This record gives sequence, C-alpha cells and structure tokens, in this order.
Amino acid sequence: RTELALKEIMSSGGAEDDIPQAERKTVTDFCYLLDKSKQLFNGLRDLPQYGQKQWQSYFGRTFDVYTKLWKFQQQHRQVLDNRYGLKRWQIGEIASKIGQLYYHYYLRTSETSYLNEAFSFYSAIRQRSYYSQVNKEDRPELVVKKLRYYARFIVVCLLLNKMDVVKDLVKELSDEIEDYTHRFNTEDQVEWNLVLQEVAAFIEADPVMVLNDDNTIVITSNRLSETGAPLLEQGMIVGQLALADALIIGNCNNQVKFSELTIDMFRMLQALEREPMNLASQMNKPGMQESTEKPARRENPHKYLLYKPTFSQLYTFLAASFKELPANSVLLIYLSATGVFPAGRSDSEGPYDFGGVLTNSNRDIINGDAIHKRNQSYKEMHCLHPGDLYPFTRKPLFIIVDSSNSVAYKNFTNLFGQPLVCLLSPTAYPKALQDQSQRGSLFTLFLNNPLMAFLFVSGLSSMRRGLWEKCQDYLRKINRDIAQLLTHSRSIDQSFLQFFGDEFLRLLLTRFIFCSATMRMHKIFRETRNYPESYPQLPRDETVENPHLQKHILELASILDVRNVFLENTLDDY
Repeated sequence: RTELALKEIMSSGGAEDDIPQAERKTVTDFCYLLDKSKQLFNGLRDLPQYGQKQWQSYFGRTFDVYTKLWKFQQQHRQVLDNRYGLKRWQIGEIASKIGQLYYHYYLRTSETSYLNEAFSFYSAIRQRSYYSQVNKEDRPELVVKKLRYYARFIVVCLLLNKMDVVKDLVKELSDEIEDYTHRFNTEDQVEWNLVLQEVAAFIEADPVMVLNDDNTIVITSNRLSETGAPLLEQGMIVGQLALADALIIGNCNNQVKFSELTIDMFRMLQALEREPMNLASQMNKPGMQESTEKPARRENPHKYLLYKPTFSQLYTFLAASFKELPANSVLLIYLSATGVFPAGRSDSEGPYDFGGVLTNSNRDIINGDAIHKRNQSYKEMHCLHPGDLYPFTRKPLFIIVDSSNSVAYKNFTNLFGQPLVCLLSPTAYPKALQDQSQRGSLFTLFLNNPLMAFLFVSGLSSMRRGLWEKCQDYLRKINRDIAQLLTHSRSIDQSFLQFFGDEFLRLLLTRFIFCSATMRMHKIFRETRNYPESYPQLPRDETVENPHLQKHILELASILDVRNVFLENTLDDY
C-alpha cells in the first residue's frame, strides 16, 4: 500500500529522479508511520472491553507510534507539503486520533487528567483550523470526519464541565450540519440533528442555575476536591477498605443522554472521581511514553460505564471486576434503571420473587419472551434480580439502586459475612413535585450535588454565587456532623463503618443520610415510598431522624428563606 502511494506521490511531484534521496526517505518514513498508526488504532477495537491489564501494552505501543508520527510531521512539514501533498485536514486527523487515544485511556483508567490531554489536542484542531478546508472538497466522508470530531470534543468538554466551550461547539456543529445536509442531501441528516437535540437537553439538565453578579452562569464541579469528604477525626473507628472498582449502569427509558452516557451515569461517574490535575507537569511529551507512571496522588477507582447492557454483558463485566478486585477493596455497583415488578403473586419471598431492575433485551430472544408471557410462574429474564448479585457478596460490595423498584433490593441476605450495603432510592416522588425524571433522578442528584437537589425540592431554580458558597460551607459542616453521628452510633450495622474509611464511600453515605433526612422533613414527602431506604437499615433516631441533624436542615432552609417548606417539629409527627 505504501509503495503504491509513494509512486503516485513521487510521480506527481515531478520526475522521480529529481527528488533528493533524503526527501524521498522522509516521505517513505512518513507513509510507514501513518500506515502503522492506522493499523494499531483499528486494532484497539478488538481489545476486550473488560479486564484491566491486557490492553495496557497495546495502548502504549499505539501512543508511541502516534507520538513519533506527530513529531515527524512537525519536523518535516515543508517536505511533506511539497512532496507528499500533506493537507491540513490530514494533520487534524492525526491530532484527533491522539485526542481519542487520551479519551479512551481515561475510560480505561478513570484518571481524569487524561481528559485534559484529550482537550488540549481537540482544542488545537479548532484553534489551528485544521478542518477548515474540508468543506471545499467534494467529499462527504471528509465532512463526516469533521462532524464526528465535534461530537467527540463535546463529550470531553462535558466531562470537564467546560460548558461555555460546549455552547460554542454546539453552535459551530449546528452550522456545519446545516451546510453538510444542504450540500450533500444525505440520509444521515436526522441522526445529526438528533445529536444536537441530545446535547442541548444534556446542557439544560441541571434544575438550578448558580449566577454571578453579571448573571453569567457559574460552572460548578461535583468531583471530589481536597475539602470534599468530611475528614476522619480522632476516635472514629472505621474500616480500612478502599473503593477500587465501580460499575455504573444506566438503563432508564426516556432519560436525557449524550453519546452513551445518561445524565444519571454522568452525575454518578463524577461523584467517583477527583478533580483533574494537569498531567503536563508529569509528562515530558504527549503520546504517553510514560504511560505506566502513576500520578502522585491516590488514584480514582476504576470504572466501567455500561449504557443499556444486556444481562450477559452486565454479568460479564461484573465477573471481570470481581475477579480483579484487589485485597481489602470494595466493588461498587450503581444501577439507574427502570423497575421490573414480579408478574404474578408468589408464595415464597426469595431473592427472585420481588423483581429488580431492567436489563436490555436483545431482540433475538423472542422465544424466551413468548414463554414468559404464557406462564406467569416464570421469572422475568431481562431483569437483574437481587439474587443475581448474591455470588458477588463474597467480597465487600456497595450497591446503589435508583429505580421505581429499588425496594426489591431491601430483601437482601448477607450470606458470606462480608461488608455489604445497599442504598435505595425512593420508589415514587410526590405528585406536587414537578416531574424531572427525564432530566435525571432526584436521588442521584442528591448523591452528586446535594445542595442543588436541596434547592430544587425547596422550589428554587436560581441562586447568587455568594449565597451558594455560603450554603456549601454550611453543608460541609452538616456532613461533618453526619460523620460524627454515624461513627458514634451504638446500634449501626458494622458494614457502614467498614466502608466509611474510604473518601468516596464516606461522601456517598453522608449525602445519602442528608438526602433521607431532608425528604423526611419535607412537607410534601409524606408517604413511605417517598423516602430512600437502605440494607441493612440505619438506626433512624441516630441518623436520618436525629433531632440535631433536623435542626441543621432547618438552619440551611432559613439561610435560603425556605423554612416554610419543611416541618418544624418532625418528631411529633411520627
């Protein structure tokens, strides 16, 4: 392939003999590196999606070749322009592939710093207008490359909370799509317009705006910062377990999504990450020759993001995580999915009798579905039942279920005596609360951004930055007090304390208790199904209904001037 390309290039550049040997070698070397890079990049698709070790050496080799290719075209640009006819969009393609490599490295490692690297390559493409000439060529496939670049850039910006850049990119992408469909009259117009609609809905998913004095929107980050989780204080006796792996599963019908991320998945993945730091200080070159180097600070837990998985896919990833879980580590399973309820009445109350949450059904299992419809005594196949998770309770397991049938997981049994906790969402929200389910679940919002969720249930839709920061400070104080309540409780199940040593799990547990206490005090949350639950149960009087915590919540409501939304003396109402 390279030889043929070379002959064509050389002959178009004049008589082959006129070309100096050194320049000919430059073009040969460039063609070799370009071929090799494409070959390696395409091979990435064949790597298994699960398992944390097999892919690293292959990724390293691919990075190395792209680093060489990038530097080579920089050093020999003049020769490649004259003799090879290198076009700017081809340079853009190389930069775009490097951006994709960094993004996939982030997906594989959960190290947020790689997102910054992806962003810098994608930004360079835009700043240097590498794709600007594409529209002049009569080749629709080149324009599609440009559109895909925009979509990928938007995903990275969303994950980095660069909302101002996202808005600019969406406007540019919209213009590009219009131009593309006008010029080529293609069939994929509907798909590209859907991409625009999805990202527009994603940007507007937050129910509350935080505003600067000049009315510009403040971008709030919900990743773990240095001051995020309440610190462990002297006398708090907690376990030494560390969160090492997480499965984040999204299978809600009608929920806002972009790419393969629902808004719930997007919020939860940020709750399991630290603020990104810039890798520039640790990397002496793009291209990750030092890909095995670890950032100095403690890593993020590894994550698998599963959008609408089938039962088989979910179980495969779960088994891979379980197998690779290091000693003294925790596996977290987050399920944001439509509830599946048992079809008929069952006399028994086993782990397959309460339904569970939906898994995606491949259309090819029609027979299975038909049998199910005929015989009510069979269990739902496309469902993750509590019993399906029993084998994995042989290791420490932390489960979060956000679903209309989350309570199915209340009927858990701890068979192996390992630490096990399930945090379960309300199964219904009050009718008086404006339906926000399309824009993400309220329960997950509490776990990701508790102040925003508190403002939403209090009927507020915007807030000044100064007041927001004051409330965030107060919320940190509430979190510290919740940590005290939990660790000093006499009757709490030990599983909670064994998980409390990990920063991420500590923050999720304190936010869960804040969420539960808030809903129990709220005037319109009056039914049991409006409240979160947990397995094992928390001692209410020492946690979610503790008078000291209730006083704090009323104080926070007073700062916001929404005290009338909450019951004053909740203890008398029970």
